[in-house]
Amino acid sequence: MIGAAIALVHQVAERTLGLIMAFGSGVLISAIAYDLVADAYRTAGGAGITAGIFSGALAFFIGDTLIDRAGGQERKSIQRSEEGSARAIVLGAVLDGIPESVVVGLSLLTGEGLSIAVLAAVFLSNLPEAMAATTGFVAAGARPARVLGLWTAVALVSATAAAIGFALLGDASSGWIAYVQAFAAGAILTMLADTMMPEAFEHGGPVAGLATTLGFVLAFGLSVAEQSI
Repeated sequence: MIGAAIALVHQVAERTLGLIMAFGSGVLISAIAYDLVADAYRTAGGAGITAGIFSGALAFFIGDTLIDRAGGQERKSIQRSEEGSARAIVLGAVLDGIPESVVVGLSLLTGEGLSIAVLAAVFLSNLPEAMAATTGFVAAGARPARVLGLWTAVALVSATAAAIGFALLGDASSGWIAYVQAFAAGAILTMLADTMMPEAFEHGGPVAGLATTLGFVLAFGLSVAEQSI
């Protein structure tokens, strides 16, 4: 919602959006490595983690392929998005956001509270996505009220996914929770490589590599700081 509001009141430069995407990608990669996969390994000792990662990657790949064929392949595109593909683009945003939201719900099951690193990763990955897609919607002639309505629906679905992740897995075994973490990691990593990072490097230029590294380092620092508290 914040990203959509920014894009509606201010025309953000494509290069700026690309660099924000690159930074968010670095943050998410760090969260995958240190807050999902590493935590799953500590919880289950490696059992089922590889299967979970590849299952998540395959599930996202299949869902993404179906949504792309329906017209949602430009959901992170900073360029013009045709109004006719709006529904598919929003479905794609939901597909991108559900694994992240489930992770938010899972992080509350440890009793240690919401991980700042995970929260930052989810926020910084969704902010540029909403800004980019909203910029495309506006270029295609969509009304602001319709755009905000679409993103409100995405936010509600994502919040529901977080609640489901918390409620349904509250009594799950440590091995099952580790599998779900690995599944989410595989889905998010595939999403980054397929939709987010190509846009970041196309519009951010060579500096996008530095922005990605910066995001990774800062998120790693947050993870280390949380573990030391």
